Amino acid sequence: MTLSDGSDAERLALVLSQTEARVTRELDRALAQEGCTVEQWRALALLADGGSHSMREIAGFALVSASSLTRLVDRLVADNLAYRLPDPGDRRRILVHITDRGRDVHRRACKRIARDGDAIVSAADLPGLALLTELVAGSAKTQS
Repeated sequence: MTLSDGSDAERLALVLSQTEARVTRELDRALAQEGCTVEQWRALALLADGGSHSMREIAGFALVSASSLTRLVDRLVADNLAYRLPDPGDRRRILVHITDRGRDVHRRACKRIARDGDAIVSAADLPGLALLTELVAGSAKTQS
């Protein structure tokens, strides 16, 4: 099966979208036990590399809109998970850094995901998950 015709591409898009929504819901449940949202976890995952990151980078990585980004970073700062500093090269630009507490929360969240991963995936299982696997595998074969 290839993605060259519209119906396969549409089916793939629908199954991906439905699967992503379910996995995100299950991740949200698991991460809530660590006091963390999916968006916070994504932002912390980027910040955990030890570098400083712009608001734009965080928005892209955490998959949040610009309007939601400020609230997300405000929450990270309020919870002492991250802090902001002006960019030394451009004081108009703000860079965000992870705190030690943010590293701890990120580490605990990753352990929770590793521990609950099978449950997250099985709870998010859709009848179309096999189709998703088939469509992705078929797409990879046509790409090689």
